[in-house]
Amino acid sequence: MKIALYSGTYVRDKDGAVKSIYQLVALFRKNGHEVAVWSPDVSSEDNHNGLTVHRMPSVPIPLYPDYKLGFFTDETRLQLEAFAPDIVHISTPDIIGRAFLLYARKKGIPVVSAFHTDFPSYFSYYRLGFAVQYAWKYLTWFYNNCDIVFAPNESVRLKLAGYAIRNIEIWSRGVDKELFDPSRRSEKLRSAWNATGRSVIVYAGRFVLYKDIEVVMRVYDRFMQGEYADRVRFVMIGSGPEEEAMRRRMPEAFFTGYLTGKELPEAYASGDIFLFPSTTEAFCNVALEALASGLPVVVSDAGGCRDIVDRSTGGVVVHEGSVCDFYARCLELLDNFSTYQKMKASGLAYAETQSWSSVNSFVIERYQELVDKVISYQLSVVSADY
Repeated sequence: MKIALYSGTYVRDKDGAVKSIYQLVALFRKNGHEVAVWSPDVSSEDNHNGLTVHRMPSVPIPLYPDYKLGFFTDETRLQLEAFAPDIVHISTPDIIGRAFLLYARKKGIPVVSAFHTDFPSYFSYYRLGFAVQYAWKYLTWFYNNCDIVFAPNESVRLKLAGYAIRNIEIWSRGVDKELFDPSRRSEKLRSAWNATGRSVIVYAGRFVLYKDIEVVMRVYDRFMQGEYADRVRFVMIGSGPEEEAMRRRMPEAFFTGYLTGKELPEAYASGDIFLFPSTTEAFCNVALEALASGLPVVVSDAGGCRDIVDRSTGGVVVHEGSVCDFYARCLELLDNFSTYQKMKASGLAYAETQSWSSVNSFVIERYQELVDKVISYQLSVVSADY
């Protein structure tokens, strides 16, 4: 197959969505399929191992400057014509994604999309709640014009179905167990964090309001005001527009900056508890990476993180936004060694079953079925003409 793939960002490890896309593209190529990628956000430092990646013209997104708004141009159309894809995959349903969708529909090419990010859930954090209904109206139109829309779990499938979106199938997410593993735990790194003899509570993700970082900061306050102040260390992995404010409010926390490669799994494995109260996750790759690294997770009951905990029993689920409950459940894990060890073992066992190859093989099979269906139809039309 020849697969044309559009993604709003194609920078390795930038977020959970692009991690999934990188893994999918790698498996496509391993299985002998040809892939070309289009994105407005491409790293100039990555040679992509010979993969054709087209950088599209773009401008920074207001309120979200680390990501870009791109444009579908005449050059893009010519590139697509030259590539002649058998199927189009759209990772991001923005204005470029819409143009790819319309192109595929006009050409009679199968088109697939994936719900990676719950963009409408972000609006309320920026006082744009009035726009939610319009966003879902557009997304319903967009996804209903795709042959398949992949949801990462059952909770997202039900949410999409609630907006009358059809043709929904489940494409879960995997984890690289060779990369994320408890064996990467480093006492040297813990010493650098000034965490020797302390329990380390890890957060990993963007430092933005819609990740519910306010809850993280208030849980930190509770610890610093209690008897555990000298017994815990908060380690904040990531970066983002709220970093300066977070550093001011969390002076005893260690901020690692944005980590990639082997530094990220080493940081995970060197922690003890993973705290992630975000309510806007579609899947929550970071929770799965934490489980694979040996950390029980404490997550919100809203969003995709809950699904991972429910399936793995590798952590606890807390009512969204409840600082008292998040604090209390972290304390329980710190005080109850047997519960902690049981959750750690359950999380590790679950992560072992979530390899990228097994998860993504299903997607390749579905793509091939769609392409074969089109070919069969074209052959039947040709036969009818004779």
